[in-house]
Amino acid sequence: MKFKLLLMLFIAFSTTTFSQILNKGRVLDEDGKGIKSKIYVVEDNVEIDSDETGAFEYSFLREGMYSFVVMDINGTEQPLQQEVLWNEKEIILQFSSDTTQNDVLDEIVISGTLKPVLRSESLVPVEVYTPSFFKKNPTPNIFEALQIVNGVKPQVNCSVCNTGDIHINGLEGPYTFVLIDGMPIVSGLSTVYGLSGIPNALIEKVEIVKGPASSLYGSEAVGGLINIITKNPLYASKYSADVFGTSWGEINADVGLSLALSDKVNWLMGINYFNYSNPIDKNRDGFTDVTLQDRISLFNKFTFQRKSRKQLSVAARYFYEDRWGGEMNWNKKYRGGDEVYGESIYTKRWELLGLYELPFKEKLISQFSFTTHDQNSVYGDTPFLAQQTIAFTQLYWDKTLGKHDLLLGTAVRYQFYNDNTVATVTADEMLMPSIFLQDSYKWNKKFSFLGGVRYDYHSKHKSIFTPRAALRYESDKSDIIRLNAGTGFRVVNLFTEDHAALSGARDVVVLEHLKPEKSYNVNLNYLKTWMLSKDFILQAEASAWYTYFTNAIIPDYDTNPREIIYKNLDGYAETKGMSVNLDAVYANNLKMMLGVTFQDVQKVEDHIRTRQMLTERFSGTWAFSYTVNMLHTTIDYSGNIYGPMRLPLLSDLDPRLPYSKTYSIQNIQFTYNGIKGIQLYGGVKNLLNWTPARNNPFLIARTHDPFNKKVQFDGNGNALATPENPYGLIFDPTYVYAANQGIRTFFGVRYNF
Repeated sequence: MKFKLLLMLFIAFSTTTFSQILNKGRVLDEDGKGIKSKIYVVEDNVEIDSDETGAFEYSFLREGMYSFVVMDINGTEQPLQQEVLWNEKEIILQFSSDTTQNDVLDEIVISGTLKPVLRSESLVPVEVYTPSFFKKNPTPNIFEALQIVNGVKPQVNCSVCNTGDIHINGLEGPYTFVLIDGMPIVSGLSTVYGLSGIPNALIEKVEIVKGPASSLYGSEAVGGLINIITKNPLYASKYSADVFGTSWGEINADVGLSLALSDKVNWLMGINYFNYSNPIDKNRDGFTDVTLQDRISLFNKFTFQRKSRKQLSVAARYFYEDRWGGEMNWNKKYRGGDEVYGESIYTKRWELLGLYELPFKEKLISQFSFTTHDQNSVYGDTPFLAQQTIAFTQLYWDKTLGKHDLLLGTAVRYQFYNDNTVATVTADEMLMPSIFLQDSYKWNKKFSFLGGVRYDYHSKHKSIFTPRAALRYESDKSDIIRLNAGTGFRVVNLFTEDHAALSGARDVVVLEHLKPEKSYNVNLNYLKTWMLSKDFILQAEASAWYTYFTNAIIPDYDTNPREIIYKNLDGYAETKGMSVNLDAVYANNLKMMLGVTFQDVQKVEDHIRTRQMLTERFSGTWAFSYTVNMLHTTIDYSGNIYGPMRLPLLSDLDPRLPYSKTYSIQNIQFTYNGIKGIQLYGGVKNLLNWTPARNNPFLIARTHDPFNKKVQFDGNGNALATPENPYGLIFDPTYVYAANQGIRTFFGVRYNF
């Protein structure tokens, strides 16, 4: 584990007293000799030093188990846990050469239960990904970086403007809740646009929960959640920079700065800038293959050292993006007109979030977030102007009573939304107060239970009740089995979530007042770690799930090729499947990650089963890393594979493939670490030069007539087959399932001080 990455791994569990006692301790090496070192006390977020003999002194606020990270003068780090007692004469922290699963494959997570716990001990399965994982395939944003995470798919939703969302286990983006530092920053409009602007340089880790988490997080946490945890200024690199470019002309720069403004205030600043200004049309359809973008994101985070050692932090982010795609001769003078087709999107976002631990004996934590999002877009000659404001605050009490870990909280969410579409005649305002309770009970060494319930009162949809339960069993041989069951709900606003509803020539039809979706889910998880030798560790994790939806809202592209129809499903939808992840570490030289997912996502209406659009039946991911120590070089080979997906056709005569072919995106990278503080890296993306245009006559229908000026229609508004339009099509960019970008090389430099 990296020393600087462990700041946010544990949250203090102080509950009973503020009295202090001075404890003495020593740091020992493997042979039992005292050594000079730095000691990070995780619960108190404090760093102290030992002297040449290993001796140190520290005033602990309470008795109990503490976590430490110790780093010697050579930079060797080791996480340790030690119980602290008032009558203890000396605390001993000793380095060990034994490799354990916790050192290599275990992490401390908080997203599953809002409590810090080892991943292997969490009752809710949580996957953890660190920056070193995402560096195996460098990307300009977290949206693209998730493409090598098993069961998680960045889905491109528009052939022209390339916006997209994140699918988890086959469920579309609106079912995925995205948080920053535990706060619901990325939702609504920003689910489509906001993910692309989070600076990768500031990410400490990403936690992913697959399955509903509505009992803790509320609406939108139906399919799962992604919690992006940012670094703590106290332990981030003082200066950092990561700049890379590609042979397509893309430039991405991440710059970070961490400073102590005083002995009590630390500041973390990050800037991300991305630019792509090189129109390319390799498939020769007259349209840009990749959207042109000019994007900047500014992030600031402040942490405050309080006498009570309780937490206080505030963060703010500003995001601006100008993107366009369309005909190759488009420029801004054609914006919003019907001469040259282009889709142009201006996005502005402001975000503020914070955490304050109240100055009481009990552990009371308050959190808040506030976001505003301004959207100015045109899709051909169709404008889309939208504003969204979300304010959120919550307070929770963390209390341990015997074998019970209790969490009692309350939250309030306010949302304002307005746009210029016919679906929003007046501005939409929503206020939703909530209360939630969770109890984790450890019966014995083998069995643990969790029960939770959340009550939300929606200003329009009234009372919403979401319970959940979990069971964890660990055998004598460390086989871990977890069973989770729960419910979820989602309140829908179409135009904040489904960009395809605005792009192209299809009309949007909303047949009824949309009710909240509800889901019922069960998930079975198995985790096993093998110490095959002192140098070889293998971990396997398998999951199986089933989710049943009522009132599901699934865009209907099939009934009328000129429309996208929305209504609550008169029936039910379901998703089921299983996944397997394998992680292996050998002698710190070879690391392997393999994952495979099989899933079936369908809707049932009028006793007819229909496979969900743009959902693959199977997928796989891999990431292999091998370090050649003599050359100071690491080789990373990563990729994914996706099975066939059902695609939206316009008519029976449409010559495009009704199902995509199985395809794979593969990448290779070489990283040189022979210069202190500097990494040089380069490689090739999309080695197989695959694009969705392969095996298809075209992707975007009628690019030569994007305003349908030459299309003839019958009395029902259906396009007629004519000599000029032999397939009876209209302009349509919704036929898209992957990025239309072929092979390219890249080269970059990273610097950390």
